[in-house]
Amino acid sequence: MTTAPLALSSLMNHQIRLAARPVGLPTESNWSRTSEAVQEPLEGGIVLKTLALSLDPAMRGWMNDGKSYIPPVGIGEVMRAGGVGQVVVSKNKNFTVGDFVSAGFGVQEYLTLNETEFKHSGLVKIDLRVGTLTQWLNVLGMPGMTGYFGLMDVGQPQAGETLVVSGAAGAVGQTVGQMAKIKGCRVVGIAGGQAKCDWVVKELGFDACIDYKAGPSAVKEGLKAHCPKGVDIYFDNVGGDILDTVLTRINRKARIVICGAISQYNATTAVQGPKNYLSLLVNRARMEGIVVFDYASRYHLAVAEMAGYLQSGQMKSKEDVVRGLDKFPQTLLKLFNGENFGKLVLEVASV
Repeated sequence: MTTAPLALSSLMNHQIRLAARPVGLPTESNWSRTSEAVQEPLEGGIVLKTLALSLDPAMRGWMNDGKSYIPPVGIGEVMRAGGVGQVVVSKNKNFTVGDFVSAGFGVQEYLTLNETEFKHSGLVKIDLRVGTLTQWLNVLGMPGMTGYFGLMDVGQPQAGETLVVSGAAGAVGQTVGQMAKIKGCRVVGIAGGQAKCDWVVKELGFDACIDYKAGPSAVKEGLKAHCPKGVDIYFDNVGGDILDTVLTRINRKARIVICGAISQYNATTAVQGPKNYLSLLVNRARMEGIVVFDYASRYHLAVAEMAGYLQSGQMKSKEDVVRGLDKFPQTLLKLFNGENFGKLVLEVASV
């Protein structure tokens, strides 16, 4: 059945494309702005309107021309980004105009998907009775899936253990800390600024939070004060000096979950690896990376569990929303200077 209430020929799709690979922090010169007519889908395809995009630290890595877990964004291509949106044209019996979906939208206003592209784009319907649009980009979205599987599958928390998570007020960190509390752990966050630290303790229920901006010894002294029995699980989102400091406090059989290294993403010299890695040997500890795409077949299980926690009030989901596709370049930089407070979302259009 074909449903096409919109005259596609009258719609222009505004896009932001990668113009050049950045050295250090991305600048305006790394982007180009283009517009083109919205493409008509083939039979079985759909057209989606972008409502909101997820801005994540991983996007900086996708801009580099190097081997990784996912191919880099090509020069001239629409910048890769996950998002949520709405079906505006459907030539597919499984989708109706008005359906809300999550997919790899890219930084643009519209996305035309033919049926053969559904799986590759990660297209799934989302239920706004379960969570809001922005929650589907946070706890119920890719950051939440990263936090859930990184903690549960790699971290393997046990009641009574001590977990430390860096980037505690960010998208992944807030999920990790709250999940660990639900599973019976003592949770200590590391975040930048007193306001973020107060929030994760008072609002999210962390046992303590260390402000790494409080001084050069803040993390070292904070770990001594708040982790008197050592660290059993460290969920690392930042890398660098903070990772090294936590490695000096780990317990025997500790699990170090390597999720990200935001302190290194814009480095113009060689990435700094862990200096205190021999602590892994001494403590018979394990360090393992987490790439969320490996768990795609189980996303629905994590969504179901955490949606229940959201609805019961056991979990909270904080988003930092900026409006306007044209603000993408400067908004992305908020991730790297610590300006964002919660999951960073770019709102592209209203429902």
